[in-house]
Amino acid sequence: MVTAILLLLVTILCVIAVFREIKTKNFFAVLFAAGSAIMFGWFSVMTIYANLFS
Repeated sequence: MVTAILLLLVTILCVIAVFREIKTKNFFAVLFAAGSAIMFGWFSVMTIYANLFS
Protein backbone atom coordinates (compact mmCIF):
# COMPACT_ATOMS: atom_id res chain seq x y z
CA MET A 1 0.00 0.00 0.00
CA VAL A 2 2.99 2.29 0.56
CA THR A 3 3.88 1.89 -3.10
CA ALA A 4 0.42 3.06 -4.14
CA ILE A 5 0.66 6.15 -1.94
CA LEU A 6 4.10 7.03 -3.32
CA LEU A 7 2.87 6.56 -6.89
CA LEU A 8 -0.11 8.78 -6.13
CA LEU A 9 2.19 11.52 -4.80
CA VAL A 10 4.31 11.30 -7.95
CA THR A 11 1.13 11.57 -10.03
CA ILE A 12 0.10 14.73 -8.18
CA LEU A 13 3.54 16.23 -8.80
CA CYS A 14 3.30 15.34 -12.50
CA VAL A 15 -0.09 17.04 -12.79
CA ILE A 16 1.34 20.16 -11.15
CA ALA A 17 4.22 20.02 -13.65
CA VAL A 18 1.76 19.81 -16.55
CA PHE A 19 0.03 23.02 -15.50
CA ARG A 20 3.33 24.79 -14.81
CA GLU A 21 4.73 23.86 -18.22
CA ILE A 22 1.52 24.86 -20.00
CA LYS A 23 1.92 28.28 -18.40
CA THR A 24 5.50 28.56 -19.72
CA LYS A 25 4.42 27.14 -23.13
CA ASN A 26 6.97 24.32 -23.06
CA PHE A 27 4.93 21.72 -24.90
CA PHE A 28 7.67 19.09 -25.08
CA ALA A 29 7.78 19.08 -21.26
CA VAL A 30 3.96 19.04 -21.18
CA LEU A 31 4.04 15.87 -23.27
CA PHE A 32 6.43 14.09 -20.92
CA ALA A 33 4.74 15.34 -17.75
CA ALA A 34 1.30 14.31 -19.03
CA GLY A 35 2.60 10.90 -20.07
CA SER A 36 4.19 10.43 -16.65
CA ALA A 37 0.99 11.52 -14.92
CA ILE A 38 -1.06 9.03 -16.93
CA MET A 39 1.35 6.14 -16.34
CA PHE A 40 1.94 6.77 -12.63
CA GLY A 41 -1.76 7.44 -12.11
CA TRP A 42 -2.68 4.16 -13.78
CA PHE A 43 -0.15 2.22 -11.71
CA SER A 44 -1.31 3.83 -8.45
CA VAL A 45 -5.00 3.14 -9.15
CA MET A 46 -4.30 -0.45 -10.17
CA THR A 47 -2.07 -1.03 -7.12
CA ILE A 48 -4.81 0.25 -4.80
CA TYR A 49 -7.36 -1.89 -6.67
CA ALA A 50 -5.16 -4.98 -6.40
CA ASN A 51 -4.62 -4.44 -2.67
CA LEU A 52 -8.29 -3.92 -1.93
CA PHE A 53 -9.84 -6.67 -4.05
CA SER A 54 -7.34 -9.52 -3.81
